[in-house]
Amino acid sequence: MNGVFITGSNTEVGKTTVSVEIIKRLRKKRQIVVRKPVETDCEVVNGAYIPEDAIKLNQACASGESIEVVCPFCYELEASPEEASLQAERPLELVDLVRACQANVGEHFVFIEGAGGIYSPIANKALNSDLAVELGMPIIIVVKDELGAVGQALLAINAAESHKLDIVCVVLNEMEPNHLSNAESLSAYTKTPVIEYSKNKQKHFFVEIEKLI
Repeated sequence: MNGVFITGSNTEVGKTTVSVEIIKRLRKKRQIVVRKPVETDCEVVNGAYIPEDAIKLNQACASGESIEVVCPFCYELEASPEEASLQAERPLELVDLVRACQANVGEHFVFIEGAGGIYSPIANKALNSDLAVELGMPIIIVVKDELGAVGQALLAINAAESHKLDIVCVVLNEMEPNHLSNAESLSAYTKTPVIEYSKNKQKHFFVEIEKLI
């Protein structure tokens, strides 16, 4: 399967924001489908789950696929997919997520977003890293650009490398303006490409990400 799996050093690091921008750029040159196989903390409207992140990804992709294909497993509880599925008495297995990611993708480039960080539980006794391994796809690691980002990034890189995952790059996501030099500091400790993302650095970001994907 041709594509990329995006994960993070933790939850709430801006994976979806970064993913949307990458997808909008990539779709100009290739056909893309997206998969966000599971999402929690979903609002329920008229009996239907509303997976907000999956909807944003699908809109950015503009593939015309239904949201049920993009995100087939939705839960209302704000928790890990593992816990949310167990609480809902609808246990989610790793094989379910693998099938969801592979369904109907054909020869398209597949952009898959996990849930939480690389070691966050995503299914029954399974982590995001387990899903990435099963899919056999290279990964992008998103890290919030803040104090402590270097340590968080190195831990995530080490986790990925310990599972022999191919890392495309680390994206330092500047969610709030700062004057930190995390990119330079992190690059001194790893050979993994490090790219900065912020609203003010999009041009450079797009040039670099297109070289890598």
